[in-house]
Amino acid sequence: MAPPPASPSGPHVGRSPSSTDPERVVAVTGSASFLGSNLVGLLEDAPRVARVLSLDVEPPKTMQDATAKGKTVHFDIDLTAHRAEDRLTEILRSEGADTLVHLAFHDVPSRSPTSSHYLESVGTMHVLNACRRSQVQKFVLWSQTALYGASPKNPCYLDEGRPLCARTSEAYFRDKMEAERDALEFGLPGRGRTTTILRTAPIIGPGIDNYVTRYLSQAASPTILGFDPLWQFLHESDAVAALKRAIFAEVGGAYNIAGEGVLRLSTVLRLTGQQRLPLTRPLADAFVTGAWVFRQSAFPAPFLDYIQYACVADTERAKRQLGFMPLYSSREAVMDFASSKNLRTVRLIAETPSTKSPTVGA
Repeated sequence: MAPPPASPSGPHVGRSPSSTDPERVVAVTGSASFLGSNLVGLLEDAPRVARVLSLDVEPPKTMQDATAKGKTVHFDIDLTAHRAEDRLTEILRSEGADTLVHLAFHDVPSRSPTSSHYLESVGTMHVLNACRRSQVQKFVLWSQTALYGASPKNPCYLDEGRPLCARTSEAYFRDKMEAERDALEFGLPGRGRTTTILRTAPIIGPGIDNYVTRYLSQAASPTILGFDPLWQFLHESDAVAALKRAIFAEVGGAYNIAGEGVLRLSTVLRLTGQQRLPLTRPLADAFVTGAWVFRQSAFPAPFLDYIQYACVADTERAKRQLGFMPLYSSREAVMDFASSKNLRTVRLIAETPSTKSPTVGA
């Protein structure tokens, strides 16, 4: 059985907060997303946070929680809109924000590369410019270990010094890599600002809907004949806890965040009860490309690299400098997702009306 969800004061260890630390005003973009909504909920209970600024096209679900303490103020804002930068600057200045957590990124590949580019790459540029024009000194960016790319040349573990080599032909990777580059430039030494980037392993859990959970929920999951790569995962509660820790961490740079241990893809598929569809790579490319066009695939063909080759990150730097230790291992994260998936299946079966005629007793 997987351990219970992490609490703000649970096993995620690190520097103990001091009562003399100043209270923060934290802005969160993408606050209506799973990560954003749950982070806002954690920050509501954080004594070192004076106010939370929710920035998204709709308010987070946690604002509707009757137990919320009222720290959060929501602002409707679309990062792709004209003058989004001016609107953001106005909000950050007037509310006195000193920290911004940027989570406005797609969880799944977009079928519109242009709109994705305007949200993720151009949108990040607008956010960073607004931070420069206001008093924001701490910038936290959500990124992914998938940006390292999956390759037969990868070492066993990829550390933060490894170049980001994901396929730039795929907008999902390219836009996030551009966002990382701009974020790191914002936090260069000597400018009085800090950028902390969290590169998370694939996030998984009962509340997550992304390309990985969709791949593990298809009728049959394609695999590449002759290959069984290692995967690692991050539980949804650990992802939110890591973001909270990054807000108060006095360090900058990039950090890999993942659960302990690795699993072979075949083990992941077995634990989640998936049927395997083994294909050669050329056939898989053709199959997934066609399925993507007809909206029957969790991802386009470039993502097949990750079911052929390993992309496993080294998390030692996060443990040492951020003091972050995940509560769930990779296996426990998969098991928690699998349990919720099986429960949903049982509920669907129970809610499906029977087509059989009722039996009448004698």
